Amino acid sequence: MSTPPTPPPGGPYLQNALICEKMLREADGVQSFIRVVDRIMVGAVGTDPPAEMPPQTLDLTLAISLKGGDARGRHAIKIRPEMPSGEQMPALEIHLQIEGEERGNNVNINLNGIIFGSEGLWWFDVLFGDNEVLLTRVPLRLSYQPQRVLETGQTESQ
Repeated sequence: MSTPPTPPPGGPYLQNALICEKMLREADGVQSFIRVVDRIMVGAVGTDPPAEMPPQTLDLTLAISLKGGDARGRHAIKIRPEMPSGEQMPALEIHLQIEGEERGNNVNINLNGIIFGSEGLWWFDVLFGDNEVLLTRVPLRLSYQPQRVLETGQTESQ
């Protein structure tokens, strides 16, 4: 992977980038982020749970807030997931109208369309503009914990 271009010195500026279980938007437009996470334990319970984590969908939101600074006009933001193997998944592209200065843009992306097919460290790259300037990388670590339930009434032979 080549080194991405550096952000322009005048903006936009990243205010936050996080993964949470729920995002609330109040009547006055203020956002609240509920249960901010960077690691999730995925479980499977049964008499014979799979040894490897089965593919999962997770009800999570990637929340990004930008402040314009010197940036103005229509710009693209791309979110590019990267699997623990290092393989990059197709990016999601969103176009924003940036007003500049302290004016902000909030981007909230529901991640339940992503199939998380393996445990390990997932990354979500936040890229800005046609040059795909890397603003930040947001981590999410998935750990798999199978739990085997012994059937009642079973005896173990010796």
